[in-house]
Amino acid sequence: MKFHVLTLFPEMIGGAVDHSILKRAADSGLIEINAINIRDYSADKHKSVDDYPYGGGAGMVMQAQPVYDSWESIVSEGKKIKTIYLTPQGQTLTQDKVKELSEEEELILLCGHYEGIDERVLEEIVDEEISVGDYVLTGGELPAVMIIDAVSRLIPGVLHNDTSAGTESFENGLLEYPQYTRPETWHEKTVPKILLSGDHKKVDEWREEQSIERTKNKRPDLYDEYIKSGIQ
Repeated sequence: MKFHVLTLFPEMIGGAVDHSILKRAADSGLIEINAINIRDYSADKHKSVDDYPYGGGAGMVMQAQPVYDSWESIVSEGKKIKTIYLTPQGQTLTQDKVKELSEEEELILLCGHYEGIDERVLEEIVDEEISVGDYVLTGGELPAVMIIDAVSRLIPGVLHNDTSAGTESFENGLLEYPQYTRPETWHEKTVPKILLSGDHKKVDEWREEQSIERTKNKRPDLYDEYIKSGIQ
């Protein structure tokens, strides 16, 4: 899968994805990350990309032209690539949305800065707006990396154990069960005996019970949706 990131700070993207699982996935050709500097497409001799907002107000607004030209450099051959604008005004990112995005062959992630981007270019190029939560960040780079990370994990071969993605939080509407590793006793706390029993059926049953109980206690909103869904 190929991710194109339109940004004023491509080094933020490179620094975040050049490690661990994402780096291995890129090195093996499972994903490709193309960070494009919007400033390179400025028509201004000073490489300016922002200006004062019409109507007044605090801050600056990113101009339409460099954003559009950087986007057009990717789709200039007439390709249709889903373009996502990272903004607090967008739909909140969920695991279901991540799954949907993982079915794309390419994605364009547009990172805003300052007070936002000229609305006219957003109307022309953006297919979808996504938020990573009800709070405001200084730019869209961190949300873009979050999407790259979350989506990449669902691409076959990216995780060493492809089954692990199917047992984590938000699968089947539940939070993940508690995990334990060696030593068996730590700070006088012992691993639940069922996990040492070797009875895989009972272990699976225990894990499901723990997922349900954990969701009920920590995320009652998710628990209510789980009960309504009738999955159990």
